[in-house]
Formats: sequence, structure tokens, C-alpha cells
Amino acid sequence: MTALRAIGVLGGSFNPPHVGHLAIASDAAAALDLEQVLFVPAAAPPHKDVADDVPAAVRLEMTRLAVADDERFAASGIEIELGLRFTIDTLTALAARRPGRELVFIGGSDVLLQLDTWHEPDAILAAARLVVAPRPGDDPAAIGRAVARWGRDRATILPSVAVDVSSSMVRARVRAGRPIRYLVPRPVERFIGERGLYRSPAGRQAPTAAGS
Repeated sequence: MTALRAIGVLGGSFNPPHVGHLAIASDAAAALDLEQVLFVPAAAPPHKDVADDVPAAVRLEMTRLAVADDERFAASGIEIELGLRFTIDTLTALAARRPGRELVFIGGSDVLLQLDTWHEPDAILAAARLVVAPRPGDDPAAIGRAVARWGRDRATILPSVAVDVSSSMVRARVRAGRPIRYLVPRPVERFIGERGLYRSPAGRQAPTAAGS
């Protein structure tokens, strides 16, 4: 009987989703032979506020646009649908929907370096294998110490291209009237322009989900 392949889980605000998210997901899917990578926008991230008050439904819509052209990827609204706040709750809910599947929690090295500040970090590592891609500027020695602390069987480093793009950078460029092409997928670029997201306060319109 063929073993079921693991499912990747990439969480975040996705405000907006950008090419760095896609690059990490692609490298993880290839290196770990994942069946699928689920992009899971946070309903209300516990570690930070959502910049520009962009509603969860709008961030989910952008995420769906970002992943639509890659059959390995899918956007999941599970945190928004169930009102989940903590990663362990998300992983538990996903495991209930995908029984028998190993879950691989994918993130940047900042996730690993800050894991001890997260809610129930040991439970997270029991529910999913943690795979992180080094982020530009993060100390390789500190990353190595964090891997050793949590255990190499539970946390591993993903060799991945270092894409020095962040959602805050994209928002700042929009606000300054600078181009964001090639920093975000083309459908996301169009969506941001059509909805007037991230503009300076004087030129901003209230973001809403389609049909609302």
C-alpha cells in the first residue's frame, strides 16, 4: 500500500502574499515530496496586529489569487472559518480533516528563533514537523542552536533561496507609489491596485471582500 504523502502548512498574515512565500513553499514541496502546501492566512495573529486593518477575508482572497497557478498549492480559510488564533489549534483542526497525514509546518527561520514565545511550542512540534528556511539577516549560528535545542528530529533547516522580500516592504512601496511587480504575483498586484490597498490614508478606500 502506497504511503500517504505529507501535507505542508504555511501560515502567516499574507498581507499581502509575495514571491518569498511562494519560493519557500516551492522548495519545501520539492525537497520533502509534499502532496500539497496549504497557505493558511491568520484570522487574528497573536504576535502582531494586521497592518492597514486589511480584513481576513481580503487576505484570504489575495492568497487564493497568489496560489491559483500552482497545482501543488492551495489556500485554506480554516483559521478564519473556525475563529482559530493559535498555531496548535490550526494544526489540530487540519489533522482532523486530513487523518493519517503527516503535517509539516513551514516557516522562516524567525519562527524557529521565536518558537519559545509561541503558545504551546512543544505541542506544535508534536503535531507537525517544523521546517524553516533561513531568512536574510538571521544568524546561522543562532538558527543552529535553536535546531539543537528543539531537536533535529522535530525541527530542520530547509535549503532555500533567500528572497529578501517582506509584506511590509510591499506595503511601503505601494504607499510610496513605487512598483511592486515581480515582488507579488501578477493577480495580487492587480487586486491591490483595484481595491486601493495600502495607499496613503488620504487616498485609501476601505478594503472589502468580493461581494460584500
